[in-house]
Order: sequence, then structure tokens, then C-alpha cells
Amino acid sequence: MTSSRWTIDQLKLAFHLYCLLPFGQLHRRNAEVVELAGLIGRTPSAVAMKLGNFASFDPAIVASGRKGLEGASRLDRQIWEFFQADWEGLAVECAQLRQALRAERGLPPEEADEAVDMPEDFTGATRQVLVEQRIKQQFFRRAVLGSYAGRCCMSGLSEPSLLIASHIVPWRQDPANRLNPANGLCLSALHDRAFDQGLLSLDDDYRILLAEPLRRKADPFVRQVLQPLAGRPIALPERFRPEARFVAWHRQHVFVDSGVGGSAAVSRGDFV
Repeated sequence: MTSSRWTIDQLKLAFHLYCLLPFGQLHRRNAEVVELAGLIGRTPSAVAMKLGNFASFDPAIVASGRKGLEGASRLDRQIWEFFQADWEGLAVECAQLRQALRAERGLPPEEADEAVDMPEDFTGATRQVLVEQRIKQQFFRRAVLGSYAGRCCMSGLSEPSLLIASHIVPWRQDPANRLNPANGLCLSALHDRAFDQGLLSLDDDYRILLAEPLRRKADPFVRQVLQPLAGRPIALPERFRPEARFVAWHRQHVFVDSGVGGSAAVSRGDFV
């Protein structure tokens, strides 16, 4: 019989799943909730309840007027706070825990993301680095797209193949927040590129800023698609609202109207 007390590893895996699923899918009938329940020896209802406990700590959930379940434990909060400072550790450790549990139950390993190239002749340490890189990319993409309900926060586009989990502060600039979902925006490939080049940014109220080169552009497409964005608020995510410090950094160091950096100041190359 499974103990009623949740273990540290079980809580880690539950929080990991909380990060990946859209808020409206934190219920016992969700296939991934059912799968995790089977792996850790809990009922789907128990897992769904734990996801609701984690939601009670999420500032974006609370600020929206919604709330998670009451009754979260001190250990639940410790897990929440611990991984706020170690997102990469969360992604890699939980992937390893899941694979170990699947192996114990005679289940095949989880399939790799086909979008990430993994040459078969890479072995040893090199292959391990690539595996971990894939795990981190998958986590950030799913966490960001899930938080924004799979829609570009500027255009509303919902085609997954055209959506990018875009870093606000680039991957290389802030290692501690590389996988922090609050350092991400769900953007279409077009809007990601414009944000990447500093042609778009956000003010402190999450309204879209349009750089001068786009404001004065006479190109019909720019006038129809991009210029109307100026001053519009983005669609805020259900969870992991972009942190003000990340938004301010982008505006100061990347936005071409900032007078400080500009798109040439940072080599981003961080979209996934």
C-alpha cells in the first residue's frame, strides 16, 4: 500500500508536471496526470489535488482571481521555492526520475523530441550533454507554451509549428533563469524575430513597444501587421507572468529605442 505521505521525489515530479500543463488541465482525467499517478503509485485524484496545491503558491494564478486548493503542506512550498532557484535542476532531475520509474515498471523510455537532432554516433559525455540540452529545451518550451495556452501573446496565433518559447533575457546572459518560465514569452516566429532584434519590446504594464524603424516603415505588411501592435497589451499567461526585471532588461539592452544597447548589443540565439 502506498504511504499517504508524499515523498520528495513524488513532489518534484508533481511540480514538474504542474509547470508543463495549462492551468485548465490540472484534473484527474488528464492523460498525463493519469500517467504520473501510475508511475508514482498514487491515484489520479491525488495527483490532481497536489497540482492544485502548487497552484495556490503561483502569484499569477492568485492575481487573476483564481486560486489553487487549500491545504498545501510546508514541504509543498519548499519544493516550489527550491526550484524557483534551480529550473535546470528541475528539468533534468525529473526527466531522470521519470525514466527510472518507467524502467522499474518495464515501460519503454519516453520518446525524444523529433525536433532536436541527436546523431547516433555521438556517445559518452557528448551524447549526455545533448540529451540534457534536449530535456531543458523541451521543458522550457512546454512550460512557456502551456502558460500562454498555446497562443502567441502578441498576435493570438495558435499553430504550434509557428510558435516559439522566446527568452526575454537571453539564454547566455542569465544562466540562473535560462529555464525560468517567467523569463519567456510565447511568440510567433515573426514576432520572436522582431523581439529578438529589438524591434519590439514591452513597457512595465506589458504593453507592446514598437521601435522607430518599424514605426516609420512604409511597407504594407509592416503597416498592416506590426504597426497596429504599438501600445497594445500582450495576452498575459495563466501562470508564470513575465517578471518585471526581465522585461526592463530587454527594454534597456535589446530594444533599439533604448539608447543603451540595441539589437547588436546581444547575441541571443536562444529560441526553442
